[in-house]
Amino acid sequence: MQAYMKSAMPYHGVSTPERRKIIAEVFREIAFAHAREWEAEVRGLWRGAKFREERYAALTLTEHKSAQAFQTPAAMPLYEELIVSGAWWDYVDGLASHQVGGILREYPKEMKAMMRQWSKDADRWKRRTAIISQLGFKKETDLKLLYDCIEPSLDSKEFFLRKAIGWALRQYAWTDPKEIVRYVCENEKRLSGLSKREALKNIT
Repeated sequence: MQAYMKSAMPYHGVSTPERRKIIAEVFREIAFAHAREWEAEVRGLWRGAKFREERYAALTLTEHKSAQAFQTPAAMPLYEELIVSGAWWDYVDGLASHQVGGILREYPKEMKAMMRQWSKDADRWKRRTAIISQLGFKKETDLKLLYDCIEPSLDSKEFFLRKAIGWALRQYAWTDPKEIVRYVCENEKRLSGLSKREALKNIT
């Protein structure tokens, strides 16, 4: 597991199904009365982790049923810490498409501005988050926001940004393949080969 994930942090070696079962049991009776209590527990687990599964547990706690009311823009400093310090796809991608994406859906005005800022950030994982934050939006995807978040990374040679661009475009292609073909053709000289292949993968 550690070798596959190229992780400096060791693993306990617990399989994903077993880990989920254990975490569900441990967290079953938890209830958070206040956002600050929830954030403190998430940060405590995350910062104190000595094994990667412990950080996965912290991520699971971010979406706990009793934390639903705390999924607002006020939670973004917490998610920013997890994204920047986690700095790898297994942490970032779920946070980006679920937690950050969920807040974006509910609070578009504040979050669209933030995602545009993140798309220009020096940190590649914040950029990746901005690009893939609408993965599950389908017809509700804000194309202007998507393209605005892709634009600062179009010329990047960074693999995880190129992959994110292709992934985001491919996901929207299920909704409107002609639009993605148009976008790829229009930006053919700037898009990397990886981004283009990913974007057009499911278009016949």
